[in-house]
Amino acid sequence: MDAAFLLLAGVFLPLFPLSMLFNALLRRAHRPWLRALLLLTWPQPGLALVAAAQPPLPDWLMAWALLSSALYAFRALSLRELGLWTGFLACSLWALLWLVLARPGEVPPGLHALGLSAPLVLLTLLGTGLERRFGAAYAGLYGGLAQQLPRLAGVLVVVVLAGIAMPLFPPFFTLLSLTLATASAAPAAALALAGIWLLWSWAGARLLQGLVVGPGDSGGGPADLSPAATWAYAAALAALAGGGLYLLGGLA
Repeated sequence: MDAAFLLLAGVFLPLFPLSMLFNALLRRAHRPWLRALLLLTWPQPGLALVAAAQPPLPDWLMAWALLSSALYAFRALSLRELGLWTGFLACSLWALLWLVLARPGEVPPGLHALGLSAPLVLLTLLGTGLERRFGAAYAGLYGGLAQQLPRLAGVLVVVVLAGIAMPLFPPFFTLLSLTLATASAAPAAALALAGIWLLWSWAGARLLQGLVVGPGDSGGGPADLSPAATWAYAAALAALAGGGLYLLGGLA
């Protein structure tokens, strides 16, 4: 019974290849609100299953979670379509929630999951905006967003940085708490977490290089983000930074 609960939870706290279901659903979710809902809520049933059953979490499961996270982080390096990239980053992030469950702290796992998911919701909304303007959200298809649409490009850069666990945002503090918790008891796991973070950073840099960097189109193009939308994204990012500081308090 414990194994059945763990396998079912592995669909929602993505363990490869069980994670393929989420990516298939995300690819078929064409409405922005449905993508956002999937990204925001998908890990929560897995957390609820583990909390209800409270099965023992063996070491091999932690290794499976780290391997799944590293696999999706590595796969994101070669992805150029923003929607697919977001889905693979989500799987890489959420797989680490198994380590949160194995080493619980003061911050509830559900809040860690929300902190990991929130930047992905902003990213999928930005991807929808790119699809509306250009027909696709694909790195290299229209390089030079910084020249064409500076407000959208600026918001996109910060949201990607939030998603790949840069400081001030919740994913960074979740990763930091896991690294500190495993450094003494399981140094190999701490090194694996550092490697996964480097893969996220590399994948994010490659994506932004294909989307933002370049000469841009000097002719008339699609409209930039409105000032109101820019401020709305800025407020959401500020709220995320506040959530990151809350997680930092949980480390003390």
